[in-house]
Amino acid sequence: MWKNLSVGARISGSFAVILCSLALLAGIGIVQVGKINNALTTINDVNNVKQLYAVNFRGSVHDRSIAVRDVTLVSAAELPSVVAHIAQLESDYLASAGPMNKIFDAGTNVTPEERQQYQKIKDAEAKTMPLVHEIITRQQSGDFAGVKQEVLDQARPAFIEWLATINGFIDIETHLNDHQAAMARGVGKDFQYLMLILALVTIGFGVLIMLTTTRTITRSLGGEPAQIKRIADAIGGGDLSTALQLRKGDSNSILASLSRMQSALRKVVSDVRKHAEGVANTSGEIALGSADLSRRTESQASALQQTAASMGQVAGTVKNNADNAQQASQLATSTASDVANGSDMVQGIVHTMRDITDESKRIADITSVIEGIAFQTNILALNAAVEAARAGEQGRGFAVVATEVRSLAQRSSSAAKEIKELIGHSVERVNAGAVEINNAANAMTQILRSVNQVNSIVNEIAHASAEQASGVQEAAQAITHMDATTQQNVRLVELTSAAALTLDGQSRELREAVGVFSLA
Repeated sequence: MWKNLSVGARISGSFAVILCSLALLAGIGIVQVGKINNALTTINDVNNVKQLYAVNFRGSVHDRSIAVRDVTLVSAAELPSVVAHIAQLESDYLASAGPMNKIFDAGTNVTPEERQQYQKIKDAEAKTMPLVHEIITRQQSGDFAGVKQEVLDQARPAFIEWLATINGFIDIETHLNDHQAAMARGVGKDFQYLMLILALVTIGFGVLIMLTTTRTITRSLGGEPAQIKRIADAIGGGDLSTALQLRKGDSNSILASLSRMQSALRKVVSDVRKHAEGVANTSGEIALGSADLSRRTESQASALQQTAASMGQVAGTVKNNADNAQQASQLATSTASDVANGSDMVQGIVHTMRDITDESKRIADITSVIEGIAFQTNILALNAAVEAARAGEQGRGFAVVATEVRSLAQRSSSAAKEIKELIGHSVERVNAGAVEINNAANAMTQILRSVNQVNSIVNEIAHASAEQASGVQEAAQAITHMDATTQQNVRLVELTSAAALTLDGQSRELREAVGVFSLA
């Protein structure tokens, strides 16, 4: 499997193995240093802290034992200061007991032996503190003989036991620290030996990989890199005559591949020289034939261009005729439309005149009604004037009003008669105008029929002209297409001729380029 890998893969694999070994070495070092760090942390941050609190306990208890003894020796005047000193020592004890209790309540980094010994300290405290308070109380009450006896018989043994439990706790912490220190030293010593062994193994393995990789790369190259470079430069410069010396049985190295490439290039260059001469001869013949074909195609293209120009003139004339016919058709259509609109307008006027006649008749009827009402009003006003005359002085004002009403009725009757006469004259004139408009409508209808006939004939002419123009246009397009095709053939022939000339030049350049290679 190692032999089938590339050179890059082998080098990368070798460095990867070395890096993995270094990573393993670093990982083991981190683990071992972590163990040492944990041991030192336990000593410094855990055990030493508990031991410090225990030492504070011991100092407080020791000083209180002395102060309790002093309680029995001092005078009554000095007793309060001694009691205050005992209270201060108790406060100092509690200042360390609080953090210590938190450590044991948390339960972390606490051994069963420590917990048991700390419980003994608490029991001794619970046994001794009531005796201290009792001694102070009895001393203050004046029981001096009893106090001294209690101090000797009870308090002294209790303080000794209390101090012994505290010293025992301190000894436990010292033992734990010694154990952690010994473990850290053991881990450090083991780590030294392990690092030495792993370093030697890594160095030996690295040397083995270096030798193996060097040997593998040398075999893959087939020779020294400088030698291979010199041979590659010679082949790149066109020298294919250099003989390559291969090791016995070497068929897979880079040098062996260069040898096979050199042999293949010799054969290719030899074949290219032969075919380049044949291509040069053939390209010359193609160039001559292409030149002759180009002249004939250009002559054909000129004739088609003349024909296309003539068809273009004919197409232009026919198109003008078709356009004129189309314009005439549009004018005829527009005229027919205008005449139709005029006829519709005349018909509308006829209907309007009829409506005017009808309205005039209705106005005449209304005027007759107004005239009748005015006549009746005149009669009523006359009767009212007669009745007012009969009434004498009382009807004089009414007679004046009746006279005015009669006068208005007469004026309304006269106006109604005049309006009736005017409307009669208007009706007669409207009837005469209606007759003339009917005659004009009939004339417009006849004109519309004539215009429609003219429009139909012009449309037929325009349609025939359009079909003629379309046919001529198609013929012109066909000729134009033939001309474009011929022009394209001319260009293709020119391109063929140019390509033949280019091919002839390239074949010469190819012979010159192949001539650079040296085969013998």
